[in-house]
Amino acid sequence: MKLVVEGVKTTQWDSWYTAQIARAQVNEIEQSSRLLPGRSRGLRKRVSLWTALLPLFLWSVAFAQQIPDKTQMASKALMASANKNGSEEAGNKAAVDPTYVIGPQDVLDISVWKEPEVSRVLPVRPDGKISLPLLRDVQAAGLTPSQLEARITEGLTGFITAPDVTVIVTAINSRRIYIVGEMTRPGAYPLLPGMTVLQALSNAGGFTQFANTKNIYVLREENGKQMKYPFNFKDVVKGKKSEQNINLKSGDTIVIP
Repeated sequence: MKLVVEGVKTTQWDSWYTAQIARAQVNEIEQSSRLLPGRSRGLRKRVSLWTALLPLFLWSVAFAQQIPDKTQMASKALMASANKNGSEEAGNKAAVDPTYVIGPQDVLDISVWKEPEVSRVLPVRPDGKISLPLLRDVQAAGLTPSQLEARITEGLTGFITAPDVTVIVTAINSRRIYIVGEMTRPGAYPLLPGMTVLQALSNAGGFTQFANTKNIYVLREENGKQMKYPFNFKDVVKGKKSEQNINLKSGDTIVIP
């Protein structure tokens, strides 16, 4: 991409420079025509030629100026799409996983058929509850979407005849894993259902040149103690030591020394 942009910039400069030369040539020929009347016929032909070519040079300048704008727009769209894909994929997997347990900060789409006043898209509060019309506070954290549907349906029965409730998790924000160390994009990432160490590393942009890929490890809190699970990247990608490619849990930290 960098080479393409540099090439476009060079083309833009060359076109502008050529147009300036063309203008200078036309001005020079016109001045010579005035100073040398005997050569005016031949000079007029040259003036006519340069005058005909000048619009082509000007058009090339305008075209070269448009290319960077289109390239920049395409690049922004690609980045926006890339940033959006992670959260959408997490929500889609949660929607199809009936065992997913809702947590604080997850975003829920609660739809009550033919009751738009009660339907809502809202996040789960840090205390694990959501607020809905007629029901006020409802405990959501710790329940699966189907369990929350049943709880809301039960609560609405006293206000609505045979309520039909659907709960969809549109964004997973409660379950996260952390990647630290020699990666180009370390940080916190949403934990997708069934995510392994190798899958998590694929989100972090690749290793730096100083990464020790043979001695990666996962830190996990279990029964109040910190456990360490080794992960040899080179062996795992070769099909060896597949037992090291464990399924991650919320709160796990992958360390790349």
